[in-house]
Amino acid sequence: AQLGLQACATVPRRTATLRRRPVGGLGLSVKGGAEHGVPVVISRILEGHAADQTGMLFVGDAVLQVTAVVCHPQVHLLRNAGDDVTLAVKYLSEAPAFLKLPLGSPGPSSDHSSGGSSPLFDSGLHLNGNSSHTTPSSPSSPAADKPKYEKRWRDCWSVPLSLARVCRYSARAGGSRSTALEVRAPDGASSGVLQFYTAQDGADWLRAVSTNIRELTLRHVKLLAGLLSDVHGLPLQVVHMGWASERLHGADPSPTLRPRFLALKGSSFYIFSAPPVSTWDWARADQIYYLCEVLCKVHKLRLADDCWLQANLYLGLRDFDCEDQGPYCFSVAAGHGKSHFFHVELGSELAVWEKSFQTATFTEVRRTGSRTYTCRWQGEALRFTVDLAVGFTCSDSKTQNVLWRFKFSQLKGSSDDGKTRMKLLFQNLDTRQIETKELEFQDLAAVLHCIHAFIAAKVASVDPGFVDSQSIARKYTHSS
Repeated sequence: AQLGLQACATVPRRTATLRRRPVGGLGLSVKGGAEHGVPVVISRILEGHAADQTGMLFVGDAVLQVTAVVCHPQVHLLRNAGDDVTLAVKYLSEAPAFLKLPLGSPGPSSDHSSGGSSPLFDSGLHLNGNSSHTTPSSPSSPAADKPKYEKRWRDCWSVPLSLARVCRYSARAGGSRSTALEVRAPDGASSGVLQFYTAQDGADWLRAVSTNIRELTLRHVKLLAGLLSDVHGLPLQVVHMGWASERLHGADPSPTLRPRFLALKGSSFYIFSAPPVSTWDWARADQIYYLCEVLCKVHKLRLADDCWLQANLYLGLRDFDCEDQGPYCFSVAAGHGKSHFFHVELGSELAVWEKSFQTATFTEVRRTGSRTYTCRWQGEALRFTVDLAVGFTCSDSKTQNVLWRFKFSQLKGSSDDGKTRMKLLFQNLDTRQIETKELEFQDLAAVLHCIHAFIAAKVASVDPGFVDSQSIARKYTHSS
């Protein structure tokens, strides 16, 4: 079964100004009228004429006011309104019931008329320069066979929610409205802007639609379980995937937001412009990062008392600047100083991404067991290894002789120059003295992130409650 989003288009009052033309008049036709006991309703709009060019008038709009005169409604006001006509209209949901038959169609006899036509079919007023008293074209004429052009409001439509994206509508980059939402499907289908009366209504619908999308995404992940494998044929697990907005900084002083589809699969973190539908799409990601060499950081959360909480999950590593990016945002720092800044719409989404990054990273640490990097110190080529079971080991790259080895528990501090050099402070178990080890790496950030991943995984293996105790997002966000 396909889940979809059903929406009713209820449009507020609108105003449009038209200038009557010698040919085509106002470019619209109406039905109804006070003499028939029904509202004056736009029944047809001629393509390319005055009414069509305003972009504000549609078939099914009820005419509430003509220029400065309230319509009671009486259609003769439109005919005698002059060359410049201002119409106040509002969509009438009941209008389609009496707009189905074409203009001039004969109607059933009525006690309120002499039997010429029914007000539910035609009021007799055409504001395109032709009178209804003119005999309509014969069905066999070319004019009758030509398809009619009509701009109509759509009362109901459906947007597939599988891998769809829902977000607060923003008329400009970097801003949003709490009472407006937009849903976009991967195939390009869109709900348009859904405007709600209150911010609470908007928030309720945002959570409801997001929950539906999340459930469908979980189904999709289960379907992928048996389809994805590594180079050795071993199955790859998709821990989590979904949409987020990435904040881009360029020459423009105001940052822009771009939708990104993120995924945690196997040993990698993927960034896509569109969701991967087939197995081949996974090789076409915009960026792919090794999980043990990236660091996910939750930045700012809006608490119930409307204050800000700075959440630093670096656990001793150097922080970097991050601008105010909204209530639910996180960053992913990679090697060589690369960083990506994302934000999501709900606190529950942020908590899921935080937990998923931890799960995927710890799983990869346990799978690989160790990670070795080439480094140098005082002109000597060395090998630095981080091992989940052993700790830190430094050896000569030529002779493979171990120069020093320390457990994770012996690490008492660290520092770096932010470029290539790092200092590790270890406590000697025999002398109880602190020993300083200095190393130089080509990609210092990747090594720091890897050390962080292995230490966190080691602590989590000893204390299962460590991960939950460190989760800032799940502790302080409120969701349904």
